[in-house]
Amino acid sequence: MAVYTDISEEELVAFLGEYSVGNLLSYKGIAEGTENSNYLLHTTQGAYILTLYERRVEKADLPFFLGLMQHLSRKGISCPLPVQRKDGELIGHLAGRPAALITFLEGNWMRSPTAAHCRQVGKALAEMHLAAADFTLTRPNALAPEGWLKLWSACRDRADQVMVGLAEETSRDLDEIVGQWPTDLPSGVIHADLFPDNVFFLNGKLSGLIDFYFACNDLLAYDIATCLNAWCFEKDISFNLTKGAALLAGYQSVRPLGPAELEALPLLARGSAVRFMLTRLYDWLTIPDGPLVKKRDPLEYLRRMRFHRQIRSANEYGVGIG
Repeated sequence: MAVYTDISEEELVAFLGEYSVGNLLSYKGIAEGTENSNYLLHTTQGAYILTLYERRVEKADLPFFLGLMQHLSRKGISCPLPVQRKDGELIGHLAGRPAALITFLEGNWMRSPTAAHCRQVGKALAEMHLAAADFTLTRPNALAPEGWLKLWSACRDRADQVMVGLAEETSRDLDEIVGQWPTDLPSGVIHADLFPDNVFFLNGKLSGLIDFYFACNDLLAYDIATCLNAWCFEKDISFNLTKGAALLAGYQSVRPLGPAELEALPLLARGSAVRFMLTRLYDWLTIPDGPLVKKRDPLEYLRRMRFHRQIRSANEYGVGIG
């Protein structure tokens, strides 16, 4: 979440007039994340998140994202719900952007997650995968290997401005990973961005999943690989085996992984690390600095890429330990 588009109180009041959510009391920008403009609103009827869709989010994809939230909620997954306008639509326009109003989910994200948090995340991810199995809309992953190559072509010539040698190292990794990428593993709807700031907890218990704007159809085990990258590395980029074991055990308590998925996990984790290094690198090179824009260091994911190169078995992530 971040703020790229400023809105005036007058614009916001007019926008809220299309909803039955009461009168505006206050609003403020949320300065976390990198994709859309987000505001926390308080009205006479409660709290809401206003999202203005920017940059990588296509308007044509919004029915998938918003419909998925509705579907998951009906299946018992705790997640925010899009609020219907008075005309029955879920998508409006504000400040020249497609926009939606989403219910506010109680809880806080964990800046220093424990193994207990990781176990709950793994379990919730598997439950989400199963709940989404009969969701009828589909969306290809725009940030699958083909998308990585497009990003890399836009960054390669300037990559060494960030770190000398980055261009050569990344090109070599991409050649290896894309050339071996599996296509025949179990697939379905994945979250694709289940980082700690997209999972809320209350009193130590997981209270819900948020931010489904990268959700798509892809390999289910790739979603697990992304969670290993997001949840199981410490601030010094060392891998925490206890957290990895807990996350994988939590997932497999709901949906056991097949032999082919386990065998592919090291490669999937490498691919996930490359994907987030590339999007961070692209943002680092192209987004102007601003007080409410938070860019993230791509080199944090270069170090994860290097770690995963050395892994030969899913057991090294903690499979069978937790």
